[in-house]
Amino acid sequence: MASGGSACSEGDQVLVEENSSVRKFLFNRPRQLNALSFEMVSRLLDLFLACEVDHNVKLVILKGKGRAFCAGGDVAAVVRDIGGGNWRLGAKFFWKEFTLNYVMATYSKPQVSILHGIVMGGGAGASIHGKFRVATENSVFAMPETALGLFPDVGASYYLSRLPGFFGEYVGLTGSRLDGAEMLACGLATHFVPGDRLLALEAALCKVNSCDPEIISAVIDRFSEQPYLKGSSAYLQLEIIDRCFSRRTIEEILSALEEEALNSSQGWISKAVQSLKAASPMSLKISLRSIREGRLQGVGQCLEREYRMVCHVMRGQVSKDFFEGCRAILLDKDRNPKWEPSKLELVSDAMVDKYFSKIDEEDWEDLKLPARPSTLPPSAISKL
Repeated sequence: MASGGSACSEGDQVLVEENSSVRKFLFNRPRQLNALSFEMVSRLLDLFLACEVDHNVKLVILKGKGRAFCAGGDVAAVVRDIGGGNWRLGAKFFWKEFTLNYVMATYSKPQVSILHGIVMGGGAGASIHGKFRVATENSVFAMPETALGLFPDVGASYYLSRLPGFFGEYVGLTGSRLDGAEMLACGLATHFVPGDRLLALEAALCKVNSCDPEIISAVIDRFSEQPYLKGSSAYLQLEIIDRCFSRRTIEEILSALEEEALNSSQGWISKAVQSLKAASPMSLKISLRSIREGRLQGVGQCLEREYRMVCHVMRGQVSKDFFEGCRAILLDKDRNPKWEPSKLELVSDAMVDKYFSKIDEEDWEDLKLPARPSTLPPSAISKL
C-alpha cells in the first residue's frame, strides 16, 4: 500500500490510513457517535497486533469521525443479542473488547488518541490506556454506566482508581461529565490542543519517524496550551470530594454529600446527590468495590475481574438492572428505570460478592489475556 493510502473503503467501520511510519485508525460510525460494535473491536485488535510486529510502524494515531471520538460500546446491540436468550453472545463482545483494552494498555509503541468530542465508556477504554491522550475544547468525558445498570468497565477500575485523591470514585459513581481542561488537570488527558491545531499536529506527527515517547511528547507540546478550569469545576473542590468519596460505603458517601449540600450552594454537589439517587443501587455498590480493588491491582487483574462482573450483569441472576437501564435510557427512552433492588439498603454484601465470583457454569472460563512482548517499555510494564 502506498504511503498516505487508505487500507479500506469509506463504508468500513474503522478506516485506516498509512503515512510513512504512522498508522491512523479512524472510527467511522458518526451517526452512532462511533459506538463500538463487535466488528470495530475485532478490527482494532487485529490492527493493533499487526502494527506491533510491523517494524515499519512506529506510532499509532486514533481518532473519531464526526462530533464524537467514541461514545462507548454499542450496548443496545449487546442487549439485543442477550435478549435472544444467549448472554454468551454479549460475553464474546466484552472478551474481545477487554482484550483490546489490555493490548492498548501494554502496547510497545506509542498511541496518540485525539479526543476531539465525546469520550464515554468504551471510548475511554480505547484511549485512556494509551500513552498520549489529546483533549480539546470540544472534549466531553464521562463513565455513565451506573445510570444504565452497569459499572465502569473497560479497565476503568484501573485508571479511575489512579486519579488524584478520590476523584475517580466521584467520576465513576456519578457519571459526571468532564471537559477537556478537567481531563488534563486530573490526568485523563496528557495534552490539551485547540481544535484548530489538530490537522497541523497530525501532519507533524506523521513526520516524526520515531517511537521515542519523549520525542513524540515534544511534538505534541508544540501545539499544546494550558487551559483554564471553569470556576464551577468540581476538580477545584478536591478537598470536598476526598472528604465525601473516601467514605467506606455508598450510603456514607451519599450522606456526606447531603451534609455538604446543606452548607454549600455549589451546583456540582447537588448534581452528584441527584445522580447517585437516580443510579442503580446495585451498580453503585459493585462499582465502588471495583474501583477500590483496582487501586491494588494491575490492569490485567482489573480486566479479568471486570469480565467476571460483566458476565454476572448479563446473566441477570442477581439483578436485571442492566436490561432495565438500557430499556429506560436507550430503547424506550422514558428515563424512568425501575431498579431492583430499588434501594441501597436492600443490596446485601452477599449480592455484591456474587459479582466478583467465578461464573458457576461448566463451560464458562475466566478472561484469558494474551501474552505480551518481552521488550515492553517501562510505562507498559508498570501496569502489569
